[in-house]
Amino acid sequence: MPISRSIRTLPPDAAGDAGTHAAAHGSTKTKTTTTTNASASRSGSHARLLLAACCVLVFGSVHAEPLATLKIEPIQLSDEFVADAVIESARQTDIAAQVPGRVTSLYVKAGDRVSAGQRLLSVDQRAAEQQLAAVQAQVAAAHAEREVARRELERTQVLFEKKYVSQAALDRAKARYESASAMSLARQADARAAAVEPALRNIAAPYAATVGSVTVELGSMAMPGTPLVTLFDPKALRAVATVPQSRAALLRTDAPVRIELPDLPPVQRWQTASSVTILPLTDPLSDSIAVRLPLSSLAGEALRPGMFARAHFSVGTPHPRIMVPLSAVVRRTEVTAVYVVARDGTATLRQIRLGQARADKVEVLAGLSAGERIALDPLAAAHR
Repeated sequence: MPISRSIRTLPPDAAGDAGTHAAAHGSTKTKTTTTTNASASRSGSHARLLLAACCVLVFGSVHAEPLATLKIEPIQLSDEFVADAVIESARQTDIAAQVPGRVTSLYVKAGDRVSAGQRLLSVDQRAAEQQLAAVQAQVAAAHAEREVARRELERTQVLFEKKYVSQAALDRAKARYESASAMSLARQADARAAAVEPALRNIAAPYAATVGSVTVELGSMAMPGTPLVTLFDPKALRAVATVPQSRAALLRTDAPVRIELPDLPPVQRWQTASSVTILPLTDPLSDSIAVRLPLSSLAGEALRPGMFARAHFSVGTPHPRIMVPLSAVVRRTEVTAVYVVARDGTATLRQIRLGQARADKVEVLAGLSAGERIALDPLAAAHR
């Protein structure tokens, strides 16, 4: 049987409507895409505007921060003479034994702090104890002899009153009693001396101090005069400067002396001597004199006897000087400069010539005038 196929043909109006619908759909899709792109563009513009505003605020606040400055004002300062010095303790003692013996106990070590009367070491005292016992026995014997002589004198006096003995017998009884009394006193003195020796064998600190060194070991033989322990008082330190004899006449005892301790941190590097004592003796080998400069007890525990120091003596009459902080100085290869801040706030790098440094400041010999302002922070001034 033949197969029949039917083909449905859209009417012209329907086909036109379908084309119009497809075109309308495409147009709607294009319109939607255009609208989305426009919205994204407007959002990006708003974000860029917000970022720019934030940058303006941030950089504006940075530039608005004031720059720390210092107004140059001359100050009256004298010239300085620098001399090498060494730190020592005004109370330093080498402890030695007063009696010979073997060291049996060591109670301290180097670096320990001891109080007054605290035991440092002990020397063998068995022989001293035996000697003390022997002397005490002699004291008891002397007391007994004196007691016998006293009773004999009393009996002789009774017999002499009754005319049974002669005057010579009475005198001999008195002499024996006086001799026994003197012997008793002598033995008592010996006993007191023997009692002191055990105390000499227990060596104690004479004052509150720090143990600097211990030069003896257990079992060593301690001899009189041989140093065993070295003590020093950390609160009584001083700097002893060596000054040439030619400069001695320039020293002033009424001016403060600054002590520089280059081995200490910057906070403790500079100390001030409370007084100046010039010793009257001159060293014939070096042709120099010693100047003692006591330090404050609050100088700190970092100070130790034997440390190197420098003493800065003021000499001559004071005259105006321009001093600036070392932190404000800029060093670039061979150029030394500071940032000079004008009235409108602009900072200009200016070359200067420096002189002698004093603590955290340095003298400016040329390049700055009184009344000008410099930046204390060169890095901040360079970015303005």
